[in-house]
Amino acid sequence: MNASVDGRSARWAEHNAERRRSLVESALRAIRRHGASVSLDDIAAEAGTSKPVLYRHFGDRTGLYVAVVESVHSYILTNLDLPLATAAEKGPGELAAHLADAYLSVVERDPEIYRFVITRPTGDVPVNDPVVSLTSVIGDELTEVLSAWLRSQGRTDDPASTWGHGIVGFIWALADQWIASGRQRPRSEIVRHVEQLFAPAFLAPDGAERRSDLPPTLTEPHRR
Repeated sequence: MNASVDGRSARWAEHNAERRRSLVESALRAIRRHGASVSLDDIAAEAGTSKPVLYRHFGDRTGLYVAVVESVHSYILTNLDLPLATAAEKGPGELAAHLADAYLSVVERDPEIYRFVITRPTGDVPVNDPVVSLTSVIGDELTEVLSAWLRSQGRTDDPASTWGHGIVGFIWALADQWIASGRQRPRSEIVRHVEQLFAPAFLAPDGAERRSDLPPTLTEPHRR
């Protein structure tokens, strides 16, 4: 009897999970059709259901938002294609440009979905903010790539985490500005500017060797 109950519970859980996936897909279609400010009524209509059904599966708009963002995260991570296998052959400037191009191309293909993701709903967002978690995952992956590059150069990989998460934060802010401005400049131009900015920044072996280039007030105690 327990096995039978467990079997029914597993089938019910699987059914609920499939229903949630279907509703998220409907939400994505509704966002593309109506824009980032899509209403729950629009999403329910797209799914051929009612708002109470959405509430039953997601709790509220925030719950639906989190589910949509998690789905988008999976898509973004699948399409970023960070070059782990060839990391040692690429410098940080080229890696930053590669990430910028991959990330902006995802944004460009689905601008309304991106706007929805970065526009958190009114009310409480869970402690584990899904937007922040995405940048952390990408930052960790880029850190791994940069670490491999630094080691291939015979250098310590201590800066890898700072560089990796810093580059991701920069590109995230850049994408926000790019989408808010209506993508006035072509993606290729933006990517070129990213490489122009980052490539020279990593020429010196480490920060210590560049301290002599800093103004005296930053390298020596202030003298009255």
